[in-house]
Amino acid sequence: MPVRCHVVTGKGGTGKTTVAAALALSLAADGGHVLLVETEGRQGIAQLFDTPPLPYEERRVAVARGGGEVKALAIDVEAAFLEYLDMFYNLKRAGRALRKMGAIDFATAIAPGLRDVLLTGKIKEAVTRRENGRPVYDAVVVDAPPTGRITRFLNVTNEVSGLARSGPIRAQSDGVMAVFRSPQTAVHVVTLLEDMPVQETADAIAELTAARLPVGSVIVNMATEPLLPASSIARTAEGRLTGADLQPALTAAQLAGIDGLADGLVAEAVEHARRWISQDALRGDVEALGRPLVELPLSSSPIDLGCLFELADRLDGHLRTEVAA
Repeated sequence: MPVRCHVVTGKGGTGKTTVAAALALSLAADGGHVLLVETEGRQGIAQLFDTPPLPYEERRVAVARGGGEVKALAIDVEAAFLEYLDMFYNLKRAGRALRKMGAIDFATAIAPGLRDVLLTGKIKEAVTRRENGRPVYDAVVVDAPPTGRITRFLNVTNEVSGLARSGPIRAQSDGVMAVFRSPQTAVHVVTLLEDMPVQETADAIAELTAARLPVGSVIVNMATEPLLPASSIARTAEGRLTGADLQPALTAAQLAGIDGLADGLVAEAVEHARRWISQDALRGDVEALGRPLVELPLSSSPIDLGCLFELADRLDGHLRTEVAA
């Protein structure tokens, strides 16, 4: 069964929303129909695609290579609750009255698990929705909560255990878990080559695995390339590069007479070499997690639609090999 529900998580600051958007564009290439779902109410997807704030409605935000399209949806908890009441109890009108009274905010405040049930229920509905016997979407990509909350968010069976042991809420949560624990779901974890994100990635993978939730790829975002020749990185990091070593190049560039320039360049080179060696060691830690791995480069310019398409191209080859396998 191919993966159709791609859940993207990561420590705050790792760029998981950008990765989710690029992943949606990649999956939509060659005529695919993809839904990109936002769950945290930050309107990050609208900002990336330079569109007005997304309503609780599926709207096209991009056309991909080969005529595919990406639609986006920002899940609103109140609107999802009204939809739930209408779907299971035919109480849409009553739900609107409850919203005016503030009862919906009250309900989700005293039962926090209900919020995740509503959010994940909408995701499951989009993944399983069919029209004329065929899935409406080839894939659904979820910009999910960060790693510290992802297992609790997805593991809604535990969340509803204190809310309902039977009835529509329990039935919906069981249906959600049937999708999330199936081969059609993959939870991808975005990280940086820094200590805290790598550790949180390892912790999240362990928690997801213990909860029997399928882990997909680890995506190293904002990876940098070494600016020094590979043969000189170790020597530079050890402090064995001197200003005298740079003099021939500075002379050729007619910069040899600038006071302090050589020493300043040496200091920057040493800092870069040490940072690169540290990142490379963390790369080994990420590889040791045993998950399919892909690296996305650090962009030298602000993230815009063109940059998203470049990242999507990087992900496309990965999807066609590791994830498909």
